Amino acid sequence: MTVTSRGSNEPSLDNFWMPFTANRQFKAAPRMLASAKGMYFEDTDGRKILDGTAGLWCVNAGHGRERIADAVHRQLSDLDFAPSFQMGHPIAFEFARRLGDIAPAGLDRVFFTSSGSESVETALKIAIAYQRAIGQGTRTRLIGRERGYHGVGFGGLSVGGILNNRRVYPLLPGADHLRHTHDLDRNAFSKGQPEHGVELADDLEGLVALHGAETIAAVIVEPVAGSTGVLVPPRGYLERLQSIARKHGILLIFDEVITGFGRLGTPFATEYFGVEPDLVSTAKGLTNGAVPMGAVFASRKIHDALMTGPDHVIELFHGYTYSGHPVACAAGLATLDIYQEEGLLRRAGHLATEWREAIHGLRDLPHVIDIRTVGLIAGIELQSRADAIGTRAYEVFVRAFDKGVLTRVTGDIIALSPPLIIETGQIDQIVSTLHDVLIEIL
Repeated sequence: MTVTSRGSNEPSLDNFWMPFTANRQFKAAPRMLASAKGMYFEDTDGRKILDGTAGLWCVNAGHGRERIADAVHRQLSDLDFAPSFQMGHPIAFEFARRLGDIAPAGLDRVFFTSSGSESVETALKIAIAYQRAIGQGTRTRLIGRERGYHGVGFGGLSVGGILNNRRVYPLLPGADHLRHTHDLDRNAFSKGQPEHGVELADDLEGLVALHGAETIAAVIVEPVAGSTGVLVPPRGYLERLQSIARKHGILLIFDEVITGFGRLGTPFATEYFGVEPDLVSTAKGLTNGAVPMGAVFASRKIHDALMTGPDHVIELFHGYTYSGHPVACAAGLATLDIYQEEGLLRRAGHLATEWREAIHGLRDLPHVIDIRTVGLIAGIELQSRADAIGTRAYEVFVRAFDKGVLTRVTGDIIALSPPLIIETGQIDQIVSTLHDVLIEIL
């Protein structure tokens, strides 16, 4: 349905082709957000909507932070844009230095991008370039995981494992996949990391046997698979995956676009799980969602392996017009200041038990077949309706929004990831709203 007759003060909805949206359904009954402050959006009717998703997993410090807005305004006035190809500007180097101070252990070389998708593409290309630089040019194969989400570039789609994202597009040759770790029969309603499934990491050994280690450049996983519905890794799984990768000379890439910058209660999931990958892709919380930006953290070993040959030769033929954009760097520096001064990179750790117990209080409600929590993330899985997969969770999403709480839906899973500034009363509001909705729907 196309909306054409709207009030004089309302925008036409025709021209914007919305991403990852059922456009016709939305435009028939739009949900429009007009402003935001702290933990809340306000819609175009003036209703306050509690943000249960940190925007889209990104507004970790809450909305409307004046410090970020002021930094962006100053930077726009001083230097709105400068190229990063064969040129530099101080704020990009300062932001990279500050990020290096909180980077995952040993990963203090920073390559800037404009999004999570670009960060994944960059990490994959760096991995292949590194293997070639050390004389392993046959290593071009990339390994992802079923139900993984790594953005929408062709590289990310190829290592990703969400069928609808991949269905109509050609994919990179040679990509392969580990099995996912979702095991409802053995792990339903686990609190934190589930007990069963560590052996699934051995799939990497199977792929080495199938393809040969000499063909595999890297394996990429989300420490916690977010977009597919909050799949928490089994105990020991990530550690075993790291061990197998190292044994065979395969680089391990963590996609921390969601888990980076405090979502689990540590600056990065590397620390939370005690694993040391070779590359980490990030975005979202990097600038609190204020200005699009991403970053890849690389080890000095990887970086330095490419710093060879004549000094005048470009070492890595890769980059983006907006890599290290000065306005995004300004937003990022202000965001880091807020994180540091308010202790937000570790706050989720202090709230995790309260969050977990509150969310698991929904387990006995109708249609709930699993609940998964870690840090300040939750996935509530519902029994699908016959021949109508996804409709039950979507109805929960719409009804919760109507009652003043924004959630996210993926299939028949409700995903939650509130800003890290959330308070107890707001946790209660999210849970009580979902309780009321879940007992209403059929």
